[in-house]
Formats: sequence, C-alpha cells, structure tokens
Amino acid sequence: MKKTAKKSNQTRGTLASIRKDNLQQILNAAEQVFAERGYRGTTIAAIADVVDLPKANILYYFKTKEGLYKEVIKRLLTLWMQHMNEMNADSHPREALPKYITNKIRQSQQHPNASRIFAAEVLHGADYLRASLQAELREQFEQTCHVFKAWITKKWMDPIDPEHLLFMLWSTTQAYADHGLQISILMGKEQLDEDDFEKGIKLLTQVTLKGCGVQPFIS
Repeated sequence: MKKTAKKSNQTRGTLASIRKDNLQQILNAAEQVFAERGYRGTTIAAIADVVDLPKANILYYFKTKEGLYKEVIKRLLTLWMQHMNEMNADSHPREALPKYITNKIRQSQQHPNASRIFAAEVLHGADYLRASLQAELREQFEQTCHVFKAWITKKWMDPIDPEHLLFMLWSTTQAYADHGLQISILMGKEQLDEDDFEKGIKLLTQVTLKGCGVQPFIS
C-alpha cells in the first residue's frame, strides 16, 4: 500500500510539473504573438504553432483567446508591481530609486513584448486592462506615491510631485522596450546591446536623483 501511495504522489508531482511547464510555454508564446499581431490579429492556432502544442491543449488550459490574453496581462502586472512594492518609507531613495530604475530597464530588456502589449492595450482603450488599472494597479500606484511623500516629509527628497515622478519613471524606463526599434535605428544598430542598457540605467539614475534633490552618500 505504501509503495502504491508513493507512486501515486510521484505521478501527481510529475503531472503538476508538466502542467506548470506547459502553462509557462503557452504564456511565453502568447506574449510573443500578442505583441507582434495585437489582440485582434492573434489566433489560438498561431500561438499553438509557436509553442508546438495542439490547439486543443491551449484551450484546455485557458478556454478562450480572451482568457489567455487576460492571463498574459496579469503576469505582466505582477512583475511590474513587484518592483514598485520593493520601495517603502524606510528605504532611502538614494538606494531605492536606483534599484527601481535598474529593475524597470532590465524588465524592458528581458520582457520587451510584455511592455509592448501593455502600451498597445492602453492605446486601444484598455478594454481588457481597465479593471486592473482601477483596482490593483491603482492601489499599488497610490501606495508608491505615499512612499515618495514619506521621503519628502523626512527631507530625503525635494518636494516634487509624486504622481508625475512615477509617470516619468514609467515612460523613460519602458521606452527601451516600447521604442526599442526606433532607438536602435537612430543609433545605427540592429538592436540595443548590454552597453546601451547600462548607459540608460546610469543616466536615468543620475538625472532622477539630482532632479529629486536626493543627496549621495557622504564617504
């Protein structure tokens, strides 16, 4: 009986691992296709071709194209808000802001399709994003603005506008994904390289800290 139970547990573990792997592969493929074709131009069949799984497998996990699209956006928001949530009232902006800028630019480098989907969704009226914008993202936005206000109260930062500081940080860091092709062409490159992202991090960190009046460490 014990051997049977052990074998059953191992089987369940293997099936759970396969399911998790399939879900990640499908989401990665969907992110790529949605970014390239947009929501309306994407089909489940196209995603199935990329991930090399039967169309029925994708519908088994996500039921509809809309359900899959919403899950892609959810994954994007989870990653995005995680970096915002790492800033708190007790973390000094001289450390927290550079870390946030670095994480956001690295996200643009490593997950450019996710950022492009978000931008395209907003440009087309945010039909599938509006609920999240009005709920969890708004809550995270307000929480981060409170963090900035706490830094201002402690005189760790000049009295800048918290909301517009966050808008500026989003637009500048996401530009490396949303406008990556434009930037590459203007720089005469096929694509941005590691040095470009490093320079972007350095410049945005310098401009943001100086513009917010954040004092460097005194050695």
